[in-house]
Amino acid sequence: MLSPLGTRRAPVWEAILAGTPGVKAITAFDASSLPVRVAGTIADFDAKAYLEKKDRKQLRMMARPIQLAVAGAWLALEDCKVDKTTLDKTRFGVLYGSCMIPSELPELAEPGKLCVIPGERVVNTKKWGIEGIPAIQPLWMLKYLPNMLACQVSILHDAQGPNNTITENDVAGIMAFGESLRILERDRADFFLVGGAESKINPLSLSRQCLFETLSKRNDDPEGAHRPFDRDREGTVLSEGSAVVVLEEYEHAKRRGAEILAEVGGFSAGFDRARDGKCLARVIRQAMAAAGVGPGEIDHISSHAQGAPITDAWEAAAYREVFGHNVPVHALKGQTGNMGCASGILELATAALALSTGIRPATINCPNPDCGLVVTSGHGTKMEKPCVVKVSLSQLGQVCVVVLKAIQ
Repeated sequence: MLSPLGTRRAPVWEAILAGTPGVKAITAFDASSLPVRVAGTIADFDAKAYLEKKDRKQLRMMARPIQLAVAGAWLALEDCKVDKTTLDKTRFGVLYGSCMIPSELPELAEPGKLCVIPGERVVNTKKWGIEGIPAIQPLWMLKYLPNMLACQVSILHDAQGPNNTITENDVAGIMAFGESLRILERDRADFFLVGGAESKINPLSLSRQCLFETLSKRNDDPEGAHRPFDRDREGTVLSEGSAVVVLEEYEHAKRRGAEILAEVGGFSAGFDRARDGKCLARVIRQAMAAAGVGPGEIDHISSHAQGAPITDAWEAAAYREVFGHNVPVHALKGQTGNMGCASGILELATAALALSTGIRPATINCPNPDCGLVVTSGHGTKMEKPCVVKVSLSQLGQVCVVVLKAIQ
């Protein structure tokens, strides 16, 4: 886990249980001219700390999301205490959720300046081909390809098994998890690193998101800006982070003496074209059926909770249809902001930790829920049932659901 709440499992879990807010005013660059000036950022991130000295030269080929992905993989392997020399490299898989990676502005702005027609603020395209392109760093594109998260992780750890990248926006991480699960079920791998990593805290990305996304503009109240399911919610808060889980075949995990946090009961996915909750409700039921459990066995829902008026209402409608008003809902983004394709895996990891510790986390920034839900609040409480439903969705309608079970 690398998030605005900290890095590594124990500190992040402690911050979650403490209700620590992770959203702050943006200080990474001058955001004063933008309508949104708050975000969730990772403090003091140094990618070199997560690489062997011999591999650090690779950093020049990694944009920040790729660095976060590499760091997440390092921490996951460290946390699960696996001896990589005992793994069958041909059955060691890597699957990541990824999104569009924005370029650092100077890398294109400086070459662009060479080609501007004086006094016209227009780029001379012929000059761009002759002078601009040669001024761009060689292999520049490799820093920004979405598939490079999984590629770099696989190269660094010599993972020669199934390798793929899912690029479906906020659902990408959980979609990658579902794909990994299906590969394990087909007996094509034993051990997977499944993750998501994204950084939306970039002038180019933030400017674009301000134009096209529903964002919170509570610049005077950063810690209270993301308000999942709350009556006063106005939009999401952009964030950055990385989360990676080890998904492993059960007997393989037992043989190596792994600490097992939770069992994957079921997975399902669909497309909610109408965005009215009907499809999401069906997908939840399908995932529970695959897990062999019913609504009465679900302790709580680990929700997507984007914080936008429309998407939160759509999501809540599905929960009411399947569970009525009887299942508590946890919304982690109130603390972390929206880490994009990394949020789903961080929330899934949080659900696994809840099952392993028996503690149901609380939600912050939802004093007045208006979606007909029982939103967890206050402090962490004792879990009462053995399963958690994790939901992930995108604004366009892609939905996916994982059911986790406690280890008996």
